[in-house]
Amino acid sequence: MPSTHTPVLPVPTTAQLQRVRWSLVAMFGLFGIVQTSWMGRLPSVRESLGISAGQLGTLLVVGAVGSLVGVTLTGTIIVRFGSRATLVLGMVGTMAGFTLVGLATALGDVALFSAGLLVNGLVVAATNIPINLEAARVEKQLGKSILPHVHASFSVGALLGSAVAATTSTLGMHVVWHIVGVAVVVTVGRALLIRPGTELADQPVRAVRPAAGDGADMRKVQRRHGAGSAMKAWTERRTLLIGLVILAASMSEGAAANWLNLGVVDGFATREAVGAAAYGTFVVAMLAVRLLGAGLIDRFGRVAVLRVSGVSALVGLLAFGLSPSLPLAWAGIVLWGLGAAMAWPLGTAAAADDPTRAAARVSVVGSFGSIASLSMPPVLGLLADSWGVRHALLVITVAMVISLAAAGQVRAEKGAADPAGAPEATLTDAAPDRTPTAVAAVDVRHASGAAPLQQQGEGLDDADVAVEPVHAEEVVGV
Repeated sequence: MPSTHTPVLPVPTTAQLQRVRWSLVAMFGLFGIVQTSWMGRLPSVRESLGISAGQLGTLLVVGAVGSLVGVTLTGTIIVRFGSRATLVLGMVGTMAGFTLVGLATALGDVALFSAGLLVNGLVVAATNIPINLEAARVEKQLGKSILPHVHASFSVGALLGSAVAATTSTLGMHVVWHIVGVAVVVTVGRALLIRPGTELADQPVRAVRPAAGDGADMRKVQRRHGAGSAMKAWTERRTLLIGLVILAASMSEGAAANWLNLGVVDGFATREAVGAAAYGTFVVAMLAVRLLGAGLIDRFGRVAVLRVSGVSALVGLLAFGLSPSLPLAWAGIVLWGLGAAMAWPLGTAAAADDPTRAAARVSVVGSFGSIASLSMPPVLGLLADSWGVRHALLVITVAMVISLAAAGQVRAEKGAADPAGAPEATLTDAAPDRTPTAVAAVDVRHASGAAPLQQQGEGLDDADVAVEPVHAEEVVGV
Protein backbone atom coordinates (compact mmCIF):
# COMPACT_ATOMS: atom_id res chain seq x y z
CA MET A 1 0.00 0.00 0.00
CA PRO A 2 1.45 3.40 -0.89
CA SER A 3 2.99 5.27 2.00
CA THR A 4 2.48 8.97 2.60
CA HIS A 5 5.34 11.26 3.59
CA THR A 6 4.98 14.88 4.56
CA PRO A 7 8.40 16.53 4.39
CA VAL A 8 8.75 20.26 4.71
CA LEU A 9 10.27 21.75 1.58
CA PRO A 10 12.94 24.41 2.19
CA VAL A 11 11.46 27.91 2.14
CA PRO A 12 13.42 30.36 -0.04
CA THR A 13 14.99 33.27 1.78
CA THR A 14 13.90 36.82 1.10
CA ALA A 15 17.29 37.55 -0.47
CA GLN A 16 16.92 34.58 -2.81
CA LEU A 17 13.40 35.60 -3.83
CA GLN A 18 14.51 39.14 -4.56
CA ARG A 19 17.49 37.87 -6.56
CA VAL A 20 15.21 35.71 -8.69
CA ARG A 21 12.68 38.52 -9.04
CA TRP A 22 15.08 41.14 -10.33
CA SER A 23 16.88 38.66 -12.57
CA LEU A 24 13.55 37.93 -14.27
CA VAL A 25 12.74 41.63 -14.51
CA ALA A 26 16.11 42.34 -16.15
CA MET A 27 15.78 39.33 -18.45
CA PHE A 28 12.36 40.45 -19.72
CA GLY A 29 13.69 43.95 -20.25
CA LEU A 30 16.50 42.58 -22.42
CA PHE A 31 13.94 40.52 -24.30
CA GLY A 32 11.97 43.70 -24.97
CA ILE A 33 15.09 45.38 -26.37
CA VAL A 34 16.02 42.60 -28.78
CA GLN A 35 12.47 42.01 -30.00
CA THR A 36 11.65 45.65 -30.74
CA SER A 37 14.85 47.53 -31.60
CA TRP A 38 15.23 45.97 -35.05
CA MET A 39 11.67 46.98 -35.95
CA GLY A 40 12.74 50.60 -35.64
CA ARG A 41 15.02 49.90 -38.63
CA LEU A 42 12.33 48.32 -40.83
CA PRO A 43 12.69 51.03 -43.52
CA SER A 44 16.38 50.12 -43.79
CA VAL A 45 15.52 46.41 -43.79
CA ARG A 46 13.05 46.96 -46.63
CA GLU A 47 15.62 48.94 -48.62
CA SER A 48 18.35 46.34 -48.06
CA LEU A 49 16.10 43.51 -49.25
CA GLY A 50 14.73 45.53 -52.17
CA ILE A 51 11.09 44.74 -51.43
CA SER A 52 7.89 46.75 -51.05
CA ALA A 53 6.08 47.53 -47.83
CA GLY A 54 3.39 45.01 -48.72
CA GLN A 55 5.96 42.28 -49.35
CA LEU A 56 7.67 43.09 -46.04
CA GLY A 57 4.34 42.79 -44.24
CA THR A 58 3.79 39.37 -45.78
CA LEU A 59 7.25 38.22 -44.70
CA LEU A 60 6.62 39.35 -41.12
CA VAL A 61 3.72 36.88 -40.94
CA VAL A 62 6.36 34.11 -41.16
CA GLY A 63 7.54 35.07 -37.69
CA ALA A 64 3.97 34.97 -36.38
CA VAL A 65 3.51 31.46 -37.81
CA GLY A 66 6.71 30.35 -36.07
CA SER A 67 5.50 31.90 -32.82
CA LEU A 68 2.22 30.02 -33.01
CA VAL A 69 4.01 26.71 -33.56
CA GLY A 70 6.55 27.43 -30.83
CA VAL A 71 4.02 28.38 -28.19
CA THR A 72 2.09 25.15 -28.65
CA LEU A 73 5.27 23.15 -27.94
CA THR A 74 6.79 25.22 -25.14
CA GLY A 75 4.57 23.92 -22.33
CA THR A 76 5.68 20.35 -23.01
CA ILE A 77 9.33 21.43 -23.29
CA ILE A 78 9.19 23.16 -19.90
CA VAL A 79 7.54 20.17 -18.24
CA ARG A 80 10.08 17.72 -19.66
CA PHE A 81 13.28 19.79 -19.44
CA GLY A 82 12.58 22.64 -17.01
CA SER A 83 12.49 26.44 -17.25
CA ARG A 84 16.27 26.87 -17.22
CA ALA A 85 16.88 24.65 -20.23
CA THR A 86 13.95 26.25 -22.04
CA LEU A 87 15.37 29.73 -21.47
CA VAL A 88 18.75 28.59 -22.80
CA LEU A 89 16.96 27.30 -25.90
CA GLY A 90 15.22 30.65 -26.28
CA MET A 91 18.47 32.56 -25.86
CA VAL A 92 20.41 30.50 -28.42
CA GLY A 93 17.49 30.47 -30.85
CA THR A 94 17.04 34.24 -30.66
CA MET A 95 20.74 34.81 -31.30
CA ALA A 96 20.65 32.44 -34.29
CA GLY A 97 17.45 33.95 -35.68
CA PHE A 98 18.63 37.55 -35.55
CA THR A 99 22.02 36.59 -36.94
CA LEU A 100 20.24 35.18 -39.99
CA VAL A 101 18.05 38.29 -40.23
CA GLY A 102 21.11 40.55 -40.07
CA LEU A 103 23.07 38.57 -42.63
CA ALA A 104 20.03 38.59 -44.93
CA THR A 105 19.98 42.38 -44.92
CA ALA A 106 23.69 42.45 -45.81
CA LEU A 107 23.23 39.93 -48.64
CA GLY A 108 19.81 41.09 -49.80
CA ASP A 109 18.56 37.51 -49.39
CA VAL A 110 14.80 37.33 -48.83
CA ALA A 111 14.82 33.55 -48.23
CA LEU A 112 17.49 33.88 -45.52
CA PHE A 113 15.50 36.74 -43.98
CA SER A 114 12.39 34.54 -43.84
CA ALA A 115 14.38 31.72 -42.24
CA GLY A 116 15.65 34.07 -39.55
CA LEU A 117 12.14 35.31 -38.80
CA LEU A 118 10.88 31.74 -38.57
CA VAL A 119 13.63 30.69 -36.14
CA ASN A 120 13.07 33.76 -33.99
CA GLY A 121 9.32 33.18 -33.97
CA LEU A 122 9.73 29.55 -32.96
CA VAL A 123 11.72 30.44 -29.82
CA VAL A 124 9.87 33.58 -28.66
CA ALA A 125 7.68 31.49 -26.36
CA ALA A 126 10.78 29.72 -24.99
CA THR A 127 11.67 33.03 -23.37
CA ASN A 128 8.26 34.58 -22.75
CA ILE A 129 6.54 31.62 -21.08
CA PRO A 130 9.26 30.47 -18.63
CA ILE A 131 9.90 34.05 -17.49
CA ASN A 132 6.19 34.49 -16.78
CA LEU A 133 6.05 31.08 -15.13
CA GLU A 134 8.98 31.74 -12.82
CA ALA A 135 7.68 35.23 -12.01
CA ALA A 136 4.36 33.69 -11.00
CA ARG A 137 6.27 31.28 -8.76
CA VAL A 138 8.07 34.17 -7.05
CA GLU A 139 4.76 36.02 -6.76
CA LYS A 140 3.30 33.15 -4.76
CA GLN A 141 6.33 32.92 -2.48
CA LEU A 142 6.44 36.67 -1.81
CA GLY A 143 2.69 36.86 -1.26
CA LYS A 144 2.33 39.94 -3.48
CA SER A 145 1.97 40.72 -7.17
CA ILE A 146 5.14 41.19 -9.24
CA LEU A 147 4.06 40.20 -12.77
CA PRO A 148 3.01 43.77 -13.66
CA HIS A 149 6.56 44.91 -12.87
CA VAL A 150 7.99 42.16 -15.07
CA HIS A 151 5.79 43.27 -17.97
CA ALA A 152 6.65 46.90 -17.25
CA SER A 153 10.27 45.90 -17.75
CA PHE A 154 9.43 44.63 -21.23
CA SER A 155 7.81 48.00 -22.00
CA VAL A 156 10.93 49.81 -20.77
CA GLY A 157 13.01 47.49 -22.94
CA ALA A 158 10.83 48.32 -25.93
CA LEU A 159 11.39 52.04 -25.36
CA LEU A 160 15.14 51.52 -25.01
CA GLY A 161 15.15 49.40 -28.15
CA SER A 162 13.42 52.17 -30.06
CA ALA A 163 15.97 54.67 -28.77
CA VAL A 164 18.83 52.39 -29.89
CA ALA A 165 17.24 52.12 -33.35
CA ALA A 166 16.88 55.88 -33.61
CA THR A 167 20.51 56.37 -32.56
CA THR A 168 22.00 53.83 -34.96
CA SER A 169 19.86 55.20 -37.79
CA THR A 170 21.01 58.76 -37.07
CA LEU A 171 24.64 57.63 -37.01
CA GLY A 172 24.17 55.88 -40.34
CA MET A 173 25.10 52.44 -38.99
CA HIS A 174 24.24 49.65 -41.40
CA VAL A 175 21.27 47.66 -40.22
CA VAL A 176 23.23 44.37 -40.14
CA TRP A 177 25.55 45.72 -37.43
CA HIS A 178 22.61 47.08 -35.49
CA ILE A 179 20.66 43.80 -35.50
CA VAL A 180 23.58 41.47 -34.81
CA GLY A 181 25.21 43.84 -32.30
CA VAL A 182 22.04 44.18 -30.21
CA ALA A 183 21.52 40.41 -30.35
CA VAL A 184 25.06 39.74 -29.07
CA VAL A 185 24.83 42.23 -26.18
CA VAL A 186 21.41 40.93 -25.14
CA THR A 187 22.57 37.30 -25.34
CA VAL A 188 25.50 38.00 -23.01
CA GLY A 189 23.15 39.65 -20.52
CA ARG A 190 20.65 36.81 -20.68
CA ALA A 191 23.40 34.21 -20.21
CA LEU A 192 24.34 35.88 -16.93
CA LEU A 193 20.73 36.08 -15.72
CA ILE A 194 19.27 32.66 -16.54
CA ARG A 195 20.77 30.77 -13.59
CA PRO A 196 19.83 33.29 -10.85
CA GLY A 197 16.43 33.76 -12.49
CA THR A 198 15.56 30.06 -12.27
CA GLU A 199 16.69 29.22 -8.74
CA LEU A 200 13.15 28.32 -7.73
CA ALA A 201 12.34 26.27 -10.83
CA ASP A 202 11.00 22.75 -10.36
CA GLN A 203 13.12 19.85 -11.50
CA PRO A 204 12.24 18.66 -14.99
CA VAL A 205 10.40 15.36 -15.27
CA ARG A 206 13.41 13.71 -16.92
CA ALA A 207 15.52 14.40 -13.81
CA VAL A 208 13.37 12.19 -11.56
CA ARG A 209 14.85 8.72 -11.11
CA PRO A 210 12.47 5.89 -10.17
CA ALA A 211 13.37 3.40 -7.46
CA ALA A 212 13.79 -0.27 -8.30
CA GLY A 213 10.61 -1.72 -9.68
CA ASP A 214 9.10 1.69 -10.36
CA GLY A 215 9.54 1.66 -14.15
CA ALA A 216 5.86 1.30 -15.00
CA ASP A 217 4.81 3.91 -12.44
CA MET A 218 7.47 6.33 -13.66
CA ARG A 219 6.30 5.98 -17.24
CA LYS A 220 2.79 6.85 -16.09
CA VAL A 221 4.12 9.94 -14.32
CA GLN A 222 6.00 11.06 -17.42
CA ARG A 223 3.00 10.53 -19.64
CA ARG A 224 0.79 12.46 -17.25
CA HIS A 225 3.17 15.41 -16.99
CA GLY A 226 4.60 15.41 -20.51
CA ALA A 227 2.71 16.08 -23.71
CA GLY A 228 -0.50 14.66 -22.27
CA SER A 229 -0.53 17.20 -19.45
CA ALA A 230 0.10 20.04 -21.89
CA MET A 231 -2.70 18.91 -24.21
CA LYS A 232 -5.17 18.40 -21.33
CA ALA A 233 -4.97 22.11 -20.57
CA TRP A 234 -6.69 22.75 -23.91
CA THR A 235 -9.82 21.04 -22.53
CA GLU A 236 -10.11 23.17 -19.38
CA ARG A 237 -12.91 25.72 -19.50
CA ARG A 238 -11.22 28.22 -17.18
CA THR A 239 -7.91 28.06 -19.06
CA LEU A 240 -9.64 28.68 -22.40
CA LEU A 241 -11.61 31.63 -21.01
CA ILE A 242 -8.40 33.13 -19.64
CA GLY A 243 -7.01 32.59 -23.13
CA LEU A 244 -9.78 34.84 -24.48
CA VAL A 245 -8.63 37.55 -22.08
CA ILE A 246 -5.09 37.19 -23.45
CA LEU A 247 -6.45 37.16 -27.00
CA ALA A 248 -8.15 40.53 -26.50
CA ALA A 249 -5.05 41.91 -24.78
CA SER A 250 -2.80 40.82 -27.65
CA MET A 251 -5.19 42.31 -30.22
CA SER A 252 -5.32 45.60 -28.34
CA GLU A 253 -1.62 46.03 -27.67
CA GLY A 254 -0.55 44.69 -31.06
CA ALA A 255 -3.02 46.88 -32.97
CA ALA A 256 -1.69 49.95 -31.20
CA ALA A 257 1.90 49.03 -32.02
CA ASN A 258 1.15 48.39 -35.70
CA TRP A 259 -1.66 50.79 -36.57
CA LEU A 260 -1.96 53.64 -34.07
CA ASN A 261 0.64 55.80 -35.77
CA LEU A 262 -0.95 55.34 -39.17
CA GLY A 263 -4.44 55.84 -37.75
CA VAL A 264 -3.49 59.24 -36.37
CA VAL A 265 -1.68 60.33 -39.55
CA ASP A 266 -4.42 59.21 -41.95
CA GLY A 267 -7.38 59.95 -39.72
CA PHE A 268 -6.41 63.52 -38.89
CA ALA A 269 -4.17 64.41 -41.84
CA THR A 270 -1.23 65.16 -39.60
CA ARG A 271 2.54 64.60 -39.67
CA GLU A 272 4.30 61.28 -39.03
CA ALA A 273 5.99 62.74 -35.95
CA VAL A 274 2.56 63.36 -34.40
CA GLY A 275 1.61 59.75 -35.04
CA ALA A 276 4.82 58.58 -33.39
CA ALA A 277 4.08 60.80 -30.38
CA ALA A 278 0.60 59.29 -30.17
CA TYR A 279 2.01 55.78 -29.91
CA GLY A 280 4.55 57.03 -27.37
CA THR A 281 1.65 58.33 -25.29
CA PHE A 282 0.03 54.90 -25.44
CA VAL A 283 3.23 53.16 -24.29
CA VAL A 284 3.84 55.62 -21.43
CA ALA A 285 0.25 55.21 -20.19
CA MET A 286 0.60 51.43 -20.29
CA LEU A 287 3.98 51.53 -18.55
CA ALA A 288 2.65 53.77 -15.75
CA VAL A 289 -0.16 51.33 -14.95
CA ARG A 290 2.17 48.34 -15.02
CA LEU A 291 4.49 50.05 -12.55
CA LEU A 292 1.55 50.77 -10.24
CA GLY A 293 -0.38 47.62 -11.07
CA ALA A 294 1.09 45.33 -8.42
CA GLY A 295 -0.20 47.57 -5.64
CA LEU A 296 -3.61 47.84 -7.31
CA ILE A 297 -3.92 44.05 -7.56
CA ASP A 298 -2.85 43.54 -3.95
CA ARG A 299 -5.41 46.08 -2.79
CA PHE A 300 -8.42 45.44 -5.02
CA GLY A 301 -7.86 41.93 -6.42
CA ARG A 302 -7.42 40.61 -9.92
CA VAL A 303 -11.01 40.68 -11.11
CA ALA A 304 -11.71 44.30 -10.14
CA VAL A 305 -8.48 45.51 -11.75
CA LEU A 306 -9.14 43.56 -14.95
CA ARG A 307 -12.71 44.83 -15.25
CA VAL A 308 -11.78 48.47 -14.69
CA SER A 309 -8.90 48.05 -17.15
CA GLY A 310 -11.22 46.49 -19.71
CA VAL A 311 -13.74 49.32 -19.45
CA SER A 312 -10.95 51.90 -19.78
CA ALA A 313 -9.54 50.21 -22.90
CA LEU A 314 -12.99 49.82 -24.45
CA VAL A 315 -13.98 53.45 -23.87
CA GLY A 316 -10.56 54.65 -25.02
CA LEU A 317 -10.61 52.71 -28.27
CA LEU A 318 -14.16 53.85 -29.02
CA ALA A 319 -13.10 57.45 -28.39
CA PHE A 320 -10.09 57.09 -30.65
CA GLY A 321 -12.07 55.48 -33.45
CA LEU A 322 -15.08 57.81 -33.35
CA SER A 323 -13.80 61.19 -32.12
CA PRO A 324 -14.13 64.05 -34.61
CA SER A 325 -11.03 65.87 -33.33
CA LEU A 326 -7.46 64.92 -32.49
CA PRO A 327 -7.55 66.17 -28.86
CA LEU A 328 -10.52 63.93 -28.06
CA ALA A 329 -8.88 61.03 -29.88
CA TRP A 330 -5.70 61.67 -27.86
CA ALA A 331 -7.66 61.38 -24.62
CA GLY A 332 -8.97 58.09 -25.98
CA ILE A 333 -5.40 56.95 -26.62
CA VAL A 334 -4.53 57.61 -22.97
CA LEU A 335 -7.54 55.61 -21.73
CA TRP A 336 -6.75 52.84 -24.20
CA GLY A 337 -3.15 52.61 -23.01
CA LEU A 338 -4.16 52.66 -19.34
CA GLY A 339 -6.62 49.84 -19.94
CA ALA A 340 -4.33 47.71 -22.10
CA ALA A 341 -1.63 47.35 -19.45
CA MET A 342 -2.87 44.68 -17.06
CA ALA A 343 -4.64 41.93 -19.01
CA TRP A 344 -1.47 40.05 -19.98
CA PRO A 345 0.07 39.89 -16.48
CA LEU A 346 -3.29 39.15 -14.84
CA GLY A 347 -4.10 36.37 -17.29
CA THR A 348 -0.66 34.84 -16.88
CA ALA A 349 -0.86 34.93 -13.09
CA ALA A 350 -4.29 33.28 -13.17
CA ALA A 351 -3.11 30.54 -15.51
CA ALA A 352 -0.20 29.80 -13.15
CA ASP A 353 -2.29 29.50 -9.96
CA ASP A 354 -1.81 25.72 -9.77
CA PRO A 355 1.96 25.10 -9.77
CA THR A 356 1.55 21.48 -10.92
CA ARG A 357 -0.15 22.60 -14.15
CA ALA A 358 1.22 26.08 -14.60
CA ALA A 359 3.57 25.35 -17.52
CA ALA A 360 0.87 23.75 -19.66
CA ARG A 361 -1.75 26.38 -18.84
CA VAL A 362 0.54 29.38 -19.40
CA SER A 363 1.51 27.84 -22.74
CA VAL A 364 -2.14 27.49 -23.74
CA VAL A 365 -3.13 31.07 -22.88
CA GLY A 366 0.03 32.27 -24.62
CA SER A 367 -1.16 30.47 -27.74
CA PHE A 368 -4.19 32.75 -27.84
CA GLY A 369 -1.85 35.74 -27.97
CA SER A 370 0.03 34.17 -30.87
CA ILE A 371 -3.22 33.48 -32.71
CA ALA A 372 -4.11 37.16 -32.39
CA SER A 373 -0.66 38.22 -33.62
CA LEU A 374 -1.01 35.94 -36.64
CA SER A 375 -4.58 36.75 -37.64
CA MET A 376 -5.09 40.43 -36.86
CA PRO A 377 -2.52 42.17 -39.14
CA PRO A 378 -4.06 40.89 -42.43
CA VAL A 379 -7.62 41.31 -41.13
CA LEU A 380 -7.06 44.88 -40.01
CA GLY A 381 -5.18 45.62 -43.23
CA LEU A 382 -8.13 44.55 -45.37
CA LEU A 383 -10.61 46.46 -43.22
CA ALA A 384 -8.41 49.55 -43.20
CA ASP A 385 -8.47 49.66 -46.99
CA SER A 386 -12.28 49.75 -46.92
CA TRP A 387 -13.12 51.63 -43.71
CA GLY A 388 -9.99 53.56 -42.80
CA VAL A 389 -7.57 52.62 -40.03
CA ARG A 390 -9.43 54.23 -37.12
CA HIS A 391 -12.72 52.55 -37.93
CA ALA A 392 -11.03 49.22 -38.68
CA LEU A 393 -9.55 49.20 -35.17
CA LEU A 394 -13.05 49.26 -33.72
CA VAL A 395 -13.50 45.55 -34.49
CA ILE A 396 -11.20 44.88 -31.52
CA THR A 397 -13.96 46.17 -29.22
CA VAL A 398 -15.79 42.87 -29.82
CA ALA A 399 -12.87 40.96 -28.27
CA MET A 400 -12.73 43.51 -25.44
CA VAL A 401 -16.40 42.88 -24.56
CA ILE A 402 -15.76 39.11 -24.52
CA SER A 403 -12.73 39.70 -22.27
CA LEU A 404 -14.89 41.68 -19.84
CA ALA A 405 -17.40 38.84 -19.74
CA ALA A 406 -14.62 36.36 -18.93
CA ALA A 407 -12.91 38.58 -16.34
CA GLY A 408 -14.22 36.57 -13.39
CA GLN A 409 -12.07 33.62 -14.45
CA VAL A 410 -8.86 35.35 -13.33
CA ARG A 411 -10.04 35.12 -9.71
CA ALA A 412 -7.36 33.26 -7.76
CA GLU A 413 -7.80 29.53 -7.32
CA LYS A 414 -8.07 28.28 -3.77
CA GLY A 415 -5.68 25.37 -3.49
CA ALA A 416 -3.79 23.40 -6.08
CA ALA A 417 -5.14 20.45 -8.00
CA ASP A 418 -3.76 17.05 -7.07
CA PRO A 419 -2.14 15.49 -10.13
CA ALA A 420 -2.99 12.05 -8.80
CA GLY A 421 -6.66 12.72 -9.33
CA ALA A 422 -8.01 14.85 -6.45
CA PRO A 423 -10.84 17.32 -7.16
CA GLU A 424 -10.05 20.43 -9.16
CA ALA A 425 -9.21 23.64 -7.37
CA THR A 426 -12.04 26.11 -6.87
CA LEU A 427 -12.13 29.85 -7.41
CA THR A 428 -12.27 32.20 -4.46
CA ASP A 429 -12.68 35.91 -3.92
CA ALA A 430 -9.93 35.78 -1.30
CA ALA A 431 -6.87 36.05 -3.50
CA PRO A 432 -4.06 33.99 -1.97
CA ASP A 433 -1.49 36.09 -3.78
CA ARG A 434 -2.30 38.92 -1.36
CA THR A 435 -1.55 36.86 1.75
CA PRO A 436 2.03 36.21 2.88
CA THR A 437 3.01 32.56 2.49
CA ALA A 438 4.56 31.09 5.59
CA VAL A 439 4.94 27.38 4.83
CA ALA A 440 3.80 24.79 2.33
CA ALA A 441 1.93 21.62 3.25
CA VAL A 442 3.18 18.95 0.90
CA ASP A 443 1.37 15.72 0.09
CA VAL A 444 3.90 13.29 -1.32
CA ARG A 445 2.84 9.98 -2.87
CA HIS A 446 5.84 7.87 -3.75
CA ALA A 447 5.22 5.76 -6.82
CA SER A 448 6.28 2.43 -5.28
CA GLY A 449 5.28 3.09 -1.68
CA ALA A 450 8.49 1.34 -0.62
CA ALA A 451 11.61 3.38 -1.20
CA PRO A 452 12.08 6.19 1.35
CA LEU A 453 12.86 9.76 0.34
CA GLN A 454 16.56 10.55 0.43
CA GLN A 455 16.23 13.99 2.02
CA GLN A 456 13.53 16.46 2.74
CA GLY A 457 12.34 17.74 -0.62
CA GLU A 458 15.29 16.21 -2.50
CA GLY A 459 14.67 14.49 -5.80
CA LEU A 460 11.01 15.51 -5.90
CA ASP A 461 9.26 16.82 -8.96
CA ASP A 462 5.79 18.22 -9.45
CA ALA A 463 4.88 14.80 -10.86
CA ASP A 464 5.18 13.37 -7.33
CA VAL A 465 4.37 16.41 -5.24
CA ALA A 466 1.16 18.40 -4.95
CA VAL A 467 1.79 21.68 -3.17
CA GLU A 468 -1.02 23.31 -1.21
CA PRO A 469 -0.15 26.81 0.04
CA VAL A 470 -0.73 27.31 3.74
CA HIS A 471 -0.83 30.96 4.75
CA ALA A 472 0.31 32.60 7.94
CA GLU A 473 -3.24 33.18 9.17
CA GLU A 474 -4.02 29.46 8.84
CA VAL A 475 -0.88 28.45 10.75
CA VAL A 476 -1.52 30.62 13.78
CA GLY A 477 -5.30 30.32 13.65
CA VAL A 478 -6.04 33.96 12.96
